[in-house]
Amino acid sequence: MGTVTTQDGTGIFYKDWGPRDAQPVVFHHGWPLSGDDWDNQMLFFLEHGYRVIAHDRRGHGRSDQSAGGHEMDTYAADVAAVTDALDLRDAVHIGHSTGGGEVARYVARAKPGRVAKAVLVGAVPPIMVKSDANPGGLPIEVFDGFRASLVANRAQFYVDVPAGPFYGFNRPGAQVSQGVIDNWWRQGMTGAANAHYHCIKAFSETDFTEDLKQIEVPVLVAHGTDDQIVPYEDSAPLSVELLRNGRLQSYEGLPHGMLTTHPEVLNPDLLAFVKE
Repeated sequence: MGTVTTQDGTGIFYKDWGPRDAQPVVFHHGWPLSGDDWDNQMLFFLEHGYRVIAHDRRGHGRSDQSAGGHEMDTYAADVAAVTDALDLRDAVHIGHSTGGGEVARYVARAKPGRVAKAVLVGAVPPIMVKSDANPGGLPIEVFDGFRASLVANRAQFYVDVPAGPFYGFNRPGAQVSQGVIDNWWRQGMTGAANAHYHCIKAFSETDFTEDLKQIEVPVLVAHGTDDQIVPYEDSAPLSVELLRNGRLQSYEGLPHGMLTTHPEVLNPDLLAFVKE
């Protein structure tokens, strides 16, 4: 574990496990979570001989609760600060949800030799919000509702999201895990309310179209077809069309949080892509 200080003085917390001479796999978490959301995948890749790194986005988890910088350009710059400090080369960057947007922005701008491959899982690119250019997106009122719920009662909101749509626990016959719900709540409440509030705009309104077009390394785009947070049809297939070297992997009926609910399905697929 350690902390990297960015140019504006913000401390970014990270975990760094495994052999220093092994290929790095860097994990980027979703909103409003932390690097702890990747525990299962980090242990899995560690057992297969990789060096695994996960950071807490600014204002999330154990990173500093900065006053500003809660937008994608700064998030990507923070990632660059971590990868530079650790001198990560030929790394595989795996991002879930908001973390997938962070990966797209970082990889599109990364220094030569830093990135070997990327994976976007249930990721927000190309853009979530509905507009004339993106008619299949979600109305801005959806995200206004997120903000209103966060302000009104963040603690209850951070129970309702994982207990409902995030993991598909609101579906008939779902096997609900109270531990998973509690862990989501724990991660969320550790972070800063201001960071989480402004991050809603970052993940919903940022347009990653040009980022995706600029990425040259191979990219796996993995998405569950029953994703109630980032709807499948307006995300994964559109991202693959924009990528130069993208591959779509769809998971029938799986939810947004499928990395947690179905790691036995996702982890081998991620490993296979990394080893190719």
